[in-house]
Amino acid sequence: MEPATMAWTLAAAGFALVYWFVWVMGAAEVQGKRAVDLQMGSIADDKVGDRYSQYWSFFRSPKETAAAATADKVPAFVDTFYNLVTDIYEWGWGQSFHFSPSLPGRSHREATRVHEERVADLLEARPGKRLLDVGCGVGGPMRAIAAHSGSDVVGITINEYQVNRARSHNRKAGLDAQCEVVCGNFMAMPFPDASFDGAYSIEATCHAPRLQDVYGEVFRVLKPGGLYVSYEWVTTPLYRADDPEHVEAIHGIERGDALPGLRRQDEIAAVAKEVGFEVVKELDLALPPALPWWTRLKMGRLSYWRNSLVIRALTLLRVAPKGVSEVHEMLYETAHHLTRGGETGIFTPMHMVLLRKPAAAAE
Repeated sequence: MEPATMAWTLAAAGFALVYWFVWVMGAAEVQGKRAVDLQMGSIADDKVGDRYSQYWSFFRSPKETAAAATADKVPAFVDTFYNLVTDIYEWGWGQSFHFSPSLPGRSHREATRVHEERVADLLEARPGKRLLDVGCGVGGPMRAIAAHSGSDVVGITINEYQVNRARSHNRKAGLDAQCEVVCGNFMAMPFPDASFDGAYSIEATCHAPRLQDVYGEVFRVLKPGGLYVSYEWVTTPLYRADDPEHVEAIHGIERGDALPGLRRQDEIAAVAKEVGFEVVKELDLALPPALPWWTRLKMGRLSYWRNSLVIRALTLLRVAPKGVSEVHEMLYETAHHLTRGGETGIFTPMHMVLLRKPAAAAE
């Protein structure tokens, strides 16, 4: 083969490979993002590296984080975290930023939908009810719950970029009249007292330095008799603080997910009662007969490798902002810690509590 012909052949093959990785395989699970469209939220391209360094500096040591984790500091860093990761999550995971138990013969998307619809069923949601999504992200669960139950759903997220993404997805799904999204801090929500029939949070309240603050706000905005269901990230009784492997896994999860400190499983119901809730039901949805929730992380290692190559190429071509590669590597490392937490049984992202505001609760 002539050198010129070989060069053109290699160039064509390279273009085809990039096209396949980026445009064909590079989209989110529900076609939300493509690799060439990756942004770092509302952070300017030339500030991504600095913001990532600031984030990592804040969460580099769990002890230092705990000391610095005051209510006025953590929200800003959680906001930074979601500016950094939202597009990568959408691209590589989908529009629902949470885990779910694997289901035999069902896809990850179907398992996610079942996990979300369980919330609507627990809340006895139906048309005419107004629900609150506490920490709604880009609104994947909100849309599933609204479509399943017919209820109206209001979501709150601290990240303005996620607000815009959620509203866009709501319009595309034809649910913008049923789903509303506001920007705000769930530890000081901009809603009147007793304004919701039910509420839920899916793997979101772990970002709160004090669970009492967010549970207290949910209690305030619920109508008397209203139900609240939360899927909580917690350490289980199997966790041993004197086991270096356990400590590294938990600290890795905290560092890579903007957590001021994971709570123990036995703390959740106690906090709920402290703010006035009645505990209706409490269950770790990760326990058998549920199948492993971390399977998707292990099966996705090839995707992580592929995505890493794509991001590095796009960064080199200056299509993606500098710093995206470092954020992606942080998430890859965090996935390893999450997997170890699941395999050892020391961590669960789906400790479910169903709570009720007493019907006689004082306004």
